[in-house]
Amino acid sequence: MRLLKVHGSSNTFYLFEALYDDDANYVPLTKWLCNPSNEGGADGLLLVLPSENADAKMRVLNADGSEASMCGNGLRCVARYVCEKLGVEEAVIETMRANLHVKKAQPIFEELPTYAVEISPVSFELKALPMCYNDLSQIRHQVLTKFAPDILFSAVTVPNPHLVGIVEASYIKDSAHQEQLASYLNENNEFCPDGVNVSYVYPMSEHEIFVRTYERGVGFTNACGTAMTASALIANLEHYVNVPLVTVYNPGGFVQCHVQTYENQYELSLIGNATIIGYYEVEPIANSFVFSNCFLTKEQVQYEKCDIFARNKLGQYI
Repeated sequence: MRLLKVHGSSNTFYLFEALYDDDANYVPLTKWLCNPSNEGGADGLLLVLPSENADAKMRVLNADGSEASMCGNGLRCVARYVCEKLGVEEAVIETMRANLHVKKAQPIFEELPTYAVEISPVSFELKALPMCYNDLSQIRHQVLTKFAPDILFSAVTVPNPHLVGIVEASYIKDSAHQEQLASYLNENNEFCPDGVNVSYVYPMSEHEIFVRTYERGVGFTNACGTAMTASALIANLEHYVNVPLVTVYNPGGFVQCHVQTYENQYELSLIGNATIIGYYEVEPIANSFVFSNCFLTKEQVQYEKCDIFARNKLGQYI
């Protein structure tokens, strides 16, 4: 099997183009690939598959073998793979909930390979997450006393389920509260039966936010594309930012999110790097796998310059 190791905002994946779906093979492969003892591991496996109504289909398997309905950072990497394979600058990718438009974009930093991807559909209905809290139908920028006395939460699907809290810098500097809450909501609990991605958001300026995400099926991650987009949407709706193009910093670097709202309609786009770390060959052996060959690109050097820029920027706030 020939795979690419890729990342969007240091959200790292292996990417494999397959001719058919076969969970019996891909779930154990995903768990093995994501084990940190194997070439540093990864956050998941991106499967690129044939599609009957789009240029390609994307499936996303998390590190624990569960499947995500969408992944914005992963979609950028799939977008690059499909566009370069087809020799085009725009394409349509089928995902679990929608066919999404993707395209090559101007670099957000120097010569960094950059792609813009549509994030859709959006719903604020708790039944869509699903989530239950005091018989509410929506949670829109309000304190949930069972979770915290001083955090304004919003719940939204894009289409992955997200609980987004606007917090003071102290909650960013110390992640203990976020880890405790997110761990609870992703175990057997009365609020989120299927778990939820939990993001704490710190507004930095009228056009910048910082987002840290505890991702369902992964834990704390360098970045979560749909979480960053959901956070930019909430920050825009609640007027923490006052521009449609929001710069979103995260532990893995930064992206840009374009937010357009029309009454209860939302057009969201996630813009960021799609970096190829290397090319790998994997062979099955006994009841496991082994890397038989690898070739690393030089693209990560460029991204590390971007990461240093982001860290210098965050040093003023975090």
